[in-house]
Amino acid sequence: PDVVLAVMAARATGRPVTVAFPRRFLPCTVGHRAPTVQRVRLGAGPDGRLTTLLHEVTTHSSRIKEFVEQAAVPARIMYAAPDSRTAHRVVRLDVPTPSWMRAPGEAPGMYALESAMDELACELGMDPVELRIVNEPDTEPDSGKPFSSRHVVECLREGARRFGWAGRDPRPRAQAEGPLWLGTGVAAATYPVMIQPSTARAHARPDGTFLVEINATDIGTGARTVLAQIAADALGVPLDRVRTEVGSSDLPYASLAGGSSGMSSWGWAVHEACARLAERLAAHSGPLPPEGLSADADTTGAADADSPYSRHAFGAHFAEVAVDTVTGEVRVRRLLGVYAAGRILNTRTARSQFVGGMTMGLGMALTEDSTVDPAFGDFAQSDLASYHVP
Repeated sequence: PDVVLAVMAARATGRPVTVAFPRRFLPCTVGHRAPTVQRVRLGAGPDGRLTTLLHEVTTHSSRIKEFVEQAAVPARIMYAAPDSRTAHRVVRLDVPTPSWMRAPGEAPGMYALESAMDELACELGMDPVELRIVNEPDTEPDSGKPFSSRHVVECLREGARRFGWAGRDPRPRAQAEGPLWLGTGVAAATYPVMIQPSTARAHARPDGTFLVEINATDIGTGARTVLAQIAADALGVPLDRVRTEVGSSDLPYASLAGGSSGMSSWGWAVHEACARLAERLAAHSGPLPPEGLSADADTTGAADADSPYSRHAFGAHFAEVAVDTVTGEVRVRRLLGVYAAGRILNTRTARSQFVGGMTMGLGMALTEDSTVDPAFGDFAQSDLASYHVP
């Protein structure tokens, strides 16, 4: 509704309009992460190798529009099991339409799957790290495609080394500090590579500077900076000679900022435009004309083509947690993430993404909570005083 209201107001006034909702309106108007009821069943031999994997999810959507929290999808690519089944069941209710929350499907789905793997490790008397390693697949279990890269085992091994996993006491409630019980845990992580078609334009000016134009959206993740880095690398020029222009419908079309697809989608188009411009510059002799030289790129047909590879980022998390047996207070003392996320274009912005994701995971697990009023169907937590963000 906010988009419709903004368009109506802009047409009436002839000026750009921003619609701002009070915080209490947001859960009903911009979507929410749908709750899930998940059932995971694992079968394994004494050596820990999985023989069966079943992951069934029940969730809700509104009666207006269907949105499915695809929580069982990660189970299709994480572990080698000769027999597997995943299912999603959706109940239509009189609730606001759910929407994309960070890592839709993967966040709640991996929580359930990794919890089940931990329970299986306990039943087998096996190290949870080794259980995951012994079930590492050679190809994607669901499609049979080879992985473009994976490195889950390396993430687990390196994380265990840095965390000091070998020195832990694996027995529940074996470590205590006064009223505090201490525990350690591990979980694997995954997220799919998502790439969408985009267009871009690169322009060389007579003064030796360059302008890159693309209707990307910088939502605070450093898109302008990283796109300039990609352009400078493709053009073979210093970064300070490149300027990026984003965030206007007058610019070449680009995909939305979401699904961790921005840089892979926009960067592809920018790199292609700059590579073409570099070819034009190499073939040009003498000074540039007053209007400069330009090159365009459109990745339609390439970025959205079916890949012969299964493309995902992977990682491993390690945590040390203290629980107060008197008050029930939970304290996360240490949290370590090790990731295999492909080529890192900017270490600072990538680290911010990793730390931000881990922080959001803490909030999802320990502090953030939404409950629907059974009588009126709206959310009881309508402000940041009742919805606690870490």
